[in-house]
Amino acid sequence: MITYSENKTLHASEVAEVFRTSGIKRPYEDLERIQRMIDNADITISAWDDNKLIGIARALTDYSYCCYLSDLAVDQKYQHQGIGKALVHKLQAVLGDETSLVLLSAPGAVDFYPRIGFEKSERAFVIARKK
Repeated sequence: MITYSENKTLHASEVAEVFRTSGIKRPYEDLERIQRMIDNADITISAWDDNKLIGIARALTDYSYCCYLSDLAVDQKYQHQGIGKALVHKLQAVLGDETSLVLLSAPGAVDFYPRIGFEKSERAFVIARKK
């Protein structure tokens, strides 16, 4: 049975493993950086199969107007079971109706997001990280 937790203590090694097994492009080999990513998130919603982390939504927000969904990752063995959608819906429940949810999609997930309620925007701009 899959369970979900809000802001549960997460460790870099388990989050890195979800990033690695999900196919998302993240620096999963750099555990110090992954831990900083976790520690500086405003909200994490995690999905668990018993004691194994299998999915994560990691977000930055002001809880009033806007939330950036920085990571949505589900272990490939658990994909296509509604876990990613559940993570997003649980995040929305925490945020409430006044806060918009925005993200930058990985190329392989572009078709996923409209199926769970996101609208595509042509108005996004990015200054890419250097590493």
